[in-house]
Amino acid sequence: MAAEPDADWVDTLADDDALLTGEAVALDLRPASFALRAGGAVIDFAASVILFVVLIFAFFVPAGQFGFEAAWATVFLITSLVLAFVVAPCLVETLTRGKSLGRLAVGARIVRDDGGSAGFRHAAIRALVGVLEFLLTFGGLAALVGILSPRSKRLGDHLAGTYAQYERAPRVATPIFGMPLELLGWAQLADVARMPDPLARRIASFLASARDFDQLRRSHLAQQLAFEASQYVSPLPAVDPELFLAGVTVARRDREARALQLEAERLARLAPVLRG
Repeated sequence: MAAEPDADWVDTLADDDALLTGEAVALDLRPASFALRAGGAVIDFAASVILFVVLIFAFFVPAGQFGFEAAWATVFLITSLVLAFVVAPCLVETLTRGKSLGRLAVGARIVRDDGGSAGFRHAAIRALVGVLEFLLTFGGLAALVGILSPRSKRLGDHLAGTYAQYERAPRVATPIFGMPLELLGWAQLADVARMPDPLARRIASFLASARDFDQLRRSHLAQQLAFEASQYVSPLPAVDPELFLAGVTVARRDREARALQLEAERLARLAPVLRG
């Protein structure tokens, strides 16, 4: 029943099949801002300092009771530093797959540059470089590199191939809209066939989150979805792809609403007979 494509946007992406998956995944990988990373780093550093103080007491109190030599003080001090600022952060980040106390507070997670989960190797590199960035330079090196990096990556992230991903997506209310004014006449004549459920869900998802896309990606994805939906619509209106998708969605919604209303009316007429 589908008409031959006659709108300018219909065949612009006919040969492009590698958009949806890549675009959908990329939208979820949002780097944490420098301010969030700094706040998380302060919390993590404070936690490491507290752990360091606890370890110092744990080592030196028994040392005083058993009368250890003064040379052991240096050993205890170095051991406490390594455990508090290298071993503990590395273990926590590995076991929680990129989380820490500070990152949990700001809603971030350390992931690989390709978006995959960071492992022990990445955590170990970041922890070892963190000694230089936070202890020896008091956070100055990490702040300088983070400000200059597009993803707010510190030196340890550059060496490990990681970055901080922000995971707290804002709740976006699903927009409720009517038929666009430009398509009121078209809607009286349009024949919208039943389209596959996955395609209908992708269109609805796009319309609900279109404002979060950058303009180029939004236009590209709208053209791709409009081309796929055009196979189930006749006639095709000569309008913007996103407007076309909105019109198709409203037409399908109104058609399904009318079908449900007719079904409810039939059931209402049959209700006396069924009760009798």
